[in-house]
Amino acid sequence: MSFPESIFRMYDIRGRVPDEVNEDFARRLGMAFGAYLRGKGLAGSVAVGRDTRLHSPALQAALMEGLRKAGYSAIDLGMVPTPLVYFAQFHLDVVGAIQVSASHNPPEFNGFKIGVGHDTIYGDEIQVLKEIMKAGAWSGPGGGKQEEYDIVSPYLDWMKRNITIERKVVLAVDPGNGTVGPVIEKLYPLFPIEFYGINMAPDGTFPAHLPDPTVVKYTEQLRDFMLSKGLSLGFGFDGDGDRLGVLDERGQLVFADKILAVFAEDIIANQPGAQIVMDVKCSAGVMEFINSIGGQAILSKTGHSLIKAKLKELGAAMAGEMSGHMFFADRFFGYDDAIYASLRLLEIISRTGKSISELIAPIPVYYSTPEIRAEVSPEERKFAIVEELVAYFKSKGYNVIDIDGVRLQFPDGFALARASNTQSVIVLRFEGKTPERLEEIKEIMYSKLREYPEITITEE
Repeated sequence: MSFPESIFRMYDIRGRVPDEVNEDFARRLGMAFGAYLRGKGLAGSVAVGRDTRLHSPALQAALMEGLRKAGYSAIDLGMVPTPLVYFAQFHLDVVGAIQVSASHNPPEFNGFKIGVGHDTIYGDEIQVLKEIMKAGAWSGPGGGKQEEYDIVSPYLDWMKRNITIERKVVLAVDPGNGTVGPVIEKLYPLFPIEFYGINMAPDGTFPAHLPDPTVVKYTEQLRDFMLSKGLSLGFGFDGDGDRLGVLDERGQLVFADKILAVFAEDIIANQPGAQIVMDVKCSAGVMEFINSIGGQAILSKTGHSLIKAKLKELGAAMAGEMSGHMFFADRFFGYDDAIYASLRLLEIISRTGKSISELIAPIPVYYSTPEIRAEVSPEERKFAIVEELVAYFKSKGYNVIDIDGVRLQFPDGFALARASNTQSVIVLRFEGKTPERLEEIKEIMYSKLREYPEITITEE
């Protein structure tokens, strides 16, 4: 069949509806995934969930039809956060799992996150699936069954058994009209948690704002709400529930790498020497802090599937990304679940009695930018540009880490440029020991980027 190959990305499949992703595509994807599983000698059932987008029910139905035609039974999880689809991979007897979702992308997008066994597929394996779809060789026995399954109830039971919140905590919550609201409304009352929510009802048009809790402008409504209520803590969730944003008592968004450091300190207290994996966008201050308290900070490529694989490869205790993904192998299954991460943070707050600001206070101070997204047009140039940046800065004698893009290391900061695997952007981040040094380091990268007419940099 014909489709734009660019929608098969590093970690998932994602495109515009209906031009790039539609019911016919989803049906054929289900059949192709069956052929993919059969090629691995796997037979049985596949768990399938969906997010709140208006086209997700139709895409999910078509996908499950394709799976049945391929001879695989489809377990319909309904509208659930992505982490509950991952939970199903451990809780149910399934050979695979697929979530219909485009996370925090605008409403006209949709896509598919795909798992096999206890893992998600990415990189070369997604390309293998693409080639199967292109070939169109999907012979299957048909006859697959379909059943609905309530995955929320066992998920709630597991959380109740494995999380301890010692004393009452109060906070504001904004799921951004994504999938998390209905789960939070059932889960938080199981604990001494008093919460006040906005944008709790699922709505695939995202009427309040895009559900991306790591972008400051999308947390402003939560900030205003929590401050109007006199609350000192706020949690924002992305559309499919795998990324967490945290607001402190001033209503300011706390960078996710600092929240990772809070989790790391809690884990290292019980596991001295624990390895903590973080993506290349994370702060040197966070790395220094983790190493100083007896942990091992390890840099990794960005991307939820890549981070999960690194976590498993090393046997590390946890991992985190600047984008708000938190992966706990400690006491959990090693995948990114923002709901679980929120409970782990509430555990720490309830036990210590400390505010977020107090918890992050020991981290060495660096002045950092948020993620800056530089638009690249045409999109296919983004990877080549980053490769050119790596070669250029190496030729100039800079200390370059190139495991994922180009990270210029300085004794007092860093500059990062990496091609996004999900958007038509190059992601930038900068850090310096002083505000003045931050600007100097930023200018080193910007002076080179200005040579590229394909790049448009907008700082929000």
